[in-house]
Amino acid sequence: MSALDGLDERQREAASVLRGPVAVLAGAGTGKTRVITHRIAHGVETGAYSPARVMAVTFTAKAAGELRGRLRGLGVQGVSARTFHAAALAQLGFFWPQLAGAPAPAIVDNKVRLLAQAADMLRLRPDTATLRDLASAIEWRKVSMLSIEEAAARGRSIGRLDPGQVADLSRAYETLKDDRHQLDFEDVLLACAGMLEAEPRVAAAVHEQYRHFTVDEYQDVSPLQHRLLELWLGDRGDLCVVGDASQTIYSFAGADQGYLLDFARRHADATVVRLETNYRSAEGVLHVANALMKGRPGALELVPAVQPAASQAGPPAERAVAETAVVVAFDDDADEARGVAAAIAGRIASGVPPEEIAVLYRAHSQSAALLQALAAAGVAATVLGGKRFFDLPEVRQAVQALRAAAVAPQQHSFLDAVRDVLRGLGYSDDPPEAGGALRDAWEARRAVLRLAEDAPVGTTMRDFADDLFARAKDQHEPVLRTVTLSTLHAAKGLEWPEVYLVGCSEGLLPISYASGFEAIDEERRLAYVGVTRAARALTLTWSRDVDRAGRRPSRFLAEIGRGSLREIPPSAMIGSRRGGS
Repeated sequence: MSALDGLDERQREAASVLRGPVAVLAGAGTGKTRVITHRIAHGVETGAYSPARVMAVTFTAKAAGELRGRLRGLGVQGVSARTFHAAALAQLGFFWPQLAGAPAPAIVDNKVRLLAQAADMLRLRPDTATLRDLASAIEWRKVSMLSIEEAAARGRSIGRLDPGQVADLSRAYETLKDDRHQLDFEDVLLACAGMLEAEPRVAAAVHEQYRHFTVDEYQDVSPLQHRLLELWLGDRGDLCVVGDASQTIYSFAGADQGYLLDFARRHADATVVRLETNYRSAEGVLHVANALMKGRPGALELVPAVQPAASQAGPPAERAVAETAVVVAFDDDADEARGVAAAIAGRIASGVPPEEIAVLYRAHSQSAALLQALAAAGVAATVLGGKRFFDLPEVRQAVQALRAAAVAPQQHSFLDAVRDVLRGLGYSDDPPEAGGALRDAWEARRAVLRLAEDAPVGTTMRDFADDLFARAKDQHEPVLRTVTLSTLHAAKGLEWPEVYLVGCSEGLLPISYASGFEAIDEERRLAYVGVTRAARALTLTWSRDVDRAGRRPSRFLAEIGRGSLREIPPSAMIGSRRGGS
């Protein structure tokens, strides 16, 4: 069986080009991770790549773990799949002792705390929120490759700190960090880049080790990450980048989609492949996504992999809208939260599993009313972006107990033994009421039990404990059977059959502080990310806030237009969702 089997025509084209430079412009839901892994597997299969000389760079440890897992499934072991920071840190840890005769500096564990100590040295008293914003400004300055003086020249104040105080505090922070022989997260990239530039033998060793590079989410690279990538490559061009300009949502953190948009210009011999066949979303969802991004730089025209049956009546766009994409207006925010909760409760009652439903929003502050409304409706929910599953106290306790049980003789079947261990930790067959810590803990333990229920026949307690350990290492988390609440930023890379995108009003999406063309464009891309998370059904909601100054619907709703969205009253949300269960 070939690594190219099962790929569509465009995916196969992208996976077949084994020598760079290659740019894969991959729209939402078009199978970019599949292309990345199958391309690497094809290179190994044909002998073009040695696994140990391949580096696949991602932006999150979870994405790196997923790449490793998929490559293992394709029979490929030994590929270095890491984040930029993890790769740079490994190189610093290896080469620094050789160059300096001492271990590499420790990593700052709390930037805000160190900034507070630096502020004390200067007799400044900024509050914690100001220190957090200053930490973000320092991160942005470094990944943008600007000096303290260059950043100060922009004249930006932070809280009550004027530009001069911001610069003074930044210098004091760097001095304190250097005195303690420490590096912060961004220094890791800077130090690695500096080492490669200054030490030819280090650069030669890295060039010898890694010959083939793949970068996922290339639209999110910063100037510093791009510079480090150039140094890793040297004078070679064996680079494959994969990205979607329409999903650039981290410009505030230094991401520059220009590197993706200009890739073919920077590399005259580049092969460019466009992936526009969407395997995730229904036709109506794609109409909304395409309308929202029409005419934007680098926008791809997404088409559904499965075309609707010809026997369905009505023009394609109108037919798809009626089935999958609606907009609903409410009188106020509380009404909106209650309406969404009631609609979700109705969907669950009709047989839709709660884990197939997500509620997305622009700001964390919007989650409180939604959580309250869902709990009142008897719907369990989990807020994305909290602790990782395997870092939850209940899960860590369960894994430790299961590992301990694995060394003892088993008197029951595997599944009964797992159930007994979890019951000893407080699990019960009947869940507590929705809302609150008790239900959250129950859902976590229930997820561990489901993993045991889904384990292959013949699994032993030792096998199961080892599998949990491997899952934790790769951040391969089970799905909690709860409705998911998430900011748009945290939802990137995920998908659900049914999505409610709430707060589609001016001041929330786009958010009130977004001013200027570029900032509004970033908000539009955030809305696009939210829309393209939906597979089967999409509901956009907004509130007029009639008891206050009043709100207007988001300009993005007007840009999408009625040709792609059908407006329905709140009463029509409940029990009448499109697409079935």
